[in-house]
Amino acid sequence: MALDGVVGTIPWTIKGELILNCNCTVFCPCVVSLGKHPPTEGHCQAWSGVRIDSGSYGDEDLSGLNVGLMLEIPGNMGRGNWKVAAYIDERATDAQYGALLNIFSGKARGNTGLFSMLVGEFLGAERAPVVFETEGNERRLMVGKVIQGAVVPVEGKGGEEIVVTNTEYWMGPDITVATATKGRVRAHGRVWDFDGRSAEICQIDWAGPKGT
Repeated sequence: MALDGVVGTIPWTIKGELILNCNCTVFCPCVVSLGKHPPTEGHCQAWSGVRIDSGSYGDEDLSGLNVGLMLEIPGNMGRGNWKVAAYIDERATDAQYGALLNIFSGKARGNTGLFSMLVGEFLGAERAPVVFETEGNERRLMVGKVIQGAVVPVEGKGGEEIVVTNTEYWMGPDITVATATKGRVRAHGRVWDFDGRSAEICQIDWAGPKGT
């Protein structure tokens, strides 16, 4: 079966797109400092969405599913003590749900393995209606009444998107600079509104663990 085997040894892949909006007032310094520079407000509060275009965990297909995340980091990203909540697409089967939980908790190792080291408190995971939409250049994430977010790329010269390339950031090497047109979180006692704050768009190509 797809989930047979020891967690952390099962091969997995995810290709798709990730969006993130945080409370930084200018583009998130974590991208270029790799978490060594503190967030602009001294702490990080963020929501994120992942659209899985193609993916698998063992022989379990994950294609077409979405995941939402809420993250709270007390200071420099690299120092840990993160608090994270996960929202798994309600369309996922039990096997898919378990696979995605292993991946996004870091237990499956690979690209998301750092979560197992940096997350100090896992606030929980639940099934939810996780909708990831793209209209024009705007990406939208809707997780019931918990997360309502939308981000758009920041335009550079000639109207082209501004992209930070060739980074060693954990999400991927190329990060599109964006801003939130909507950033509303109502979950786990948090009431956040990050409209107009920093955002990121990243094409992801994650895998684990073979050789991880």
